Amino acid sequence: MNHAPPVQAMQARVLIPFAIVTLIWGSTWLVIRDQLGVVPPSWSVCYRFLIAGLTMLCYAVVRGDSLKLDRAGVAFALGMALSQFVLNFNFVYRAELYITSGLVAVVFALLVVPNAIFGRIFLGQKVSARFVLGSAIAIAGLALLFIHEARRDDAAAGSTLIGIGTTLLAVLCASAANVMQASDVSRRYPMASMLAWAMLGGSAINAIYAWSTAGPPVIDLRWGYIAGLLYLGVLASAVAFTLYFGVIRVIGPAKAAYSSVLIPVIAMLLSTLFEGYRWSLLAAVGCALAFAGLVIALRARRPAR
Repeated sequence: MNHAPPVQAMQARVLIPFAIVTLIWGSTWLVIRDQLGVVPPSWSVCYRFLIAGLTMLCYAVVRGDSLKLDRAGVAFALGMALSQFVLNFNFVYRAELYITSGLVAVVFALLVVPNAIFGRIFLGQKVSARFVLGSAIAIAGLALLFIHEARRDDAAAGSTLIGIGTTLLAVLCASAANVMQASDVSRRYPMASMLAWAMLGGSAINAIYAWSTAGPPVIDLRWGYIAGLLYLGVLASAVAFTLYFGVIRVIGPAKAAYSSVLIPVIAMLLSTLFEGYRWSLLAAVGCALAFAGLVIALRARRPAR
């Protein structure tokens, strides 16, 4: 019987889920945009991770994974819930009230920068001079994008700054969750079970916050909103996070982070088509610098084979 060569098998194991995750997450920014309106953002985040958590719970049961967590596991799940599924996504949803979904995706691509800083502090991972150079170039590109947005409408400069600032807060929260995922503690528990409890915990925390700040639950019965919730909950959360973490286990977090360069490209194309994003030479140069800087930074952090 013929077997696929190890290299080809490895490529299929990485490239297929990598492509699926990139395509899904590249479109989520536009779907989130449609979720804003009737339903307060915190309730939308709550519904999203309720759906995602229940999906992961069913998946864990089908796999036969243990759903029990000890005290350390509960604390880890709550920390993951707060950083990844509460603060991160609440900031992202609110950022899209001020700037386009594509611009949010570009700013979020800077996730690799705090990842490196936190990885150095908490995991002892070294940061090279090339990574610092690439990060500086990416930040310069982001600055040009901000200048472009401010020039389009002087009155909207404040809103643009709020949107970018809110996205950066989301980036910091997501980075904290990434460091947690790279820790030894995360490997003690089945991925599906940990994700299920973290997502359900995040949904519960979001519900408490939403009820205390925006009032009782609100739902938008438009088919677009309901379909968007299912897309974000099942595909963009349950499926995508599972595939992405699987890729990380095969090639490591540094190479997996290349998705942060590809995802904004898809998001900016969709923003141009559906949100009427207007390009200029300054914006194009800013995007090019941001992407080039991220590629330089990520190439400096290749894990050993």
